[in-house]
Amino acid sequence: MDTPLPPATPEARAALRWPEEGLARVPFRTYNDPAIASAEDERVFRGDTWNLVGLDIEIPEPGDYRTTWIGETPVIMVRGEDGAIRVLVNRCAHRGAMLCLSREGRASNFACMYHNWVYSLDGKLQSIAFKRGVRGQGGMPDSFDMTRHGLRELRVDRIRNLVFATFSPTLEPAAQWFGPRMVWSLERFFNRPIELIGGYTQVLPNNWKLYAENVRDSYHASLLHTFFATFGINRLSMDGAVEVSERGGSHLSWAKMETDDAEGTDYASGGLRSMRDLAIEDRRILRSWREFPDGITHMIQTLFPNVFLQQIQNTLAVRMLVPRSIDRSDLVWWVFAYTDDTPEQRRARLLQSNLVGPAGLVSLEDGFIGNAVQRTTRGDQGHGAVVEMGGHGVGPERQSRVSEGAVRGFWQQWRGMMGC
Repeated sequence: MDTPLPPATPEARAALRWPEEGLARVPFRTYNDPAIASAEDERVFRGDTWNLVGLDIEIPEPGDYRTTWIGETPVIMVRGEDGAIRVLVNRCAHRGAMLCLSREGRASNFACMYHNWVYSLDGKLQSIAFKRGVRGQGGMPDSFDMTRHGLRELRVDRIRNLVFATFSPTLEPAAQWFGPRMVWSLERFFNRPIELIGGYTQVLPNNWKLYAENVRDSYHASLLHTFFATFGINRLSMDGAVEVSERGGSHLSWAKMETDDAEGTDYASGGLRSMRDLAIEDRRILRSWREFPDGITHMIQTLFPNVFLQQIQNTLAVRMLVPRSIDRSDLVWWVFAYTDDTPEQRRARLLQSNLVGPAGLVSLEDGFIGNAVQRTTRGDQGHGAVVEMGGHGVGPERQSRVSEGAVRGFWQQWRGMMGC
């Protein structure tokens, strides 16, 4: 991997001075500083990183496309006439206008609305309006080379149904970059054909890194989420683990519901806010079946920098976090099922999906808590978060879920890429 360059500006260098406590402290400035955000777009999203752009089943036929963002760069994921999936920067080579405005669709080519420059599905410049001018006057010079002005094409790699892209010409293949344990989990999720049964985009009023921390924070799951704790879906008293990747930025957190033994823990003492005297009238949402032979009922996986996969009982989903500004992010969800599900399983998955999403019985709280941090940290940039649960390091690979090791792992990889 290329050695990271220092941040681009003196302002970014000054902002990225890290506390003496190392990974056990996170400066509040990292969530609020424009200089950091600018350096982050260059060093992380446009650097030596594999970024998720979508699922291959979204574009099954030639001409099918989907648009998204990698950091601040708009891109198009498209299936070409040859069946190959390409990722093109969604920007006309002429004057820089956004080329494709629709979120998804099917096209035979991409035409810029500004001056009608037309590109093929593989990004080659096909035609220019009035290239030869009008009646021999004006137009492009004879020296203009059409072949040198196509759309920028990124490198693409796939792991099962996930499509990744990178700006780097030298980064190792995605499976190697994420590591064998992370790939094992992806193969577990996508062990047979899937189909999408839902999807939405959730606007989060906070910096993207606050949500990236939240998903890696197994400590909060049964403390913030009343539904998890009260109905025993996910508790720290279950058999489980946190596993952090070698680079630190990706992780697995898993638990087995049938192993729960809350006796002698804070769950049984009655002192937790999340353990309330609640009841649910329609208990069908609590019914589940063994999804995988390993008995895991709750699995959260992160892929650095901004991809998350979930198994919550029988609700399966992929989430992708798109930074939009210092204090706003878009969280894109794909909820999926297996094509060989029975009708009863499909109904159960749809019912359980009410746990997640913008108004989910669990995810609603995650959508709020990031803003609760964002608002309070704007005016106190000299301080930072305490991240010592479970110690000061990232490893070992398997540890108690009463830990912030995966959060520290995220910052370890982020700092390495940012050169701080």
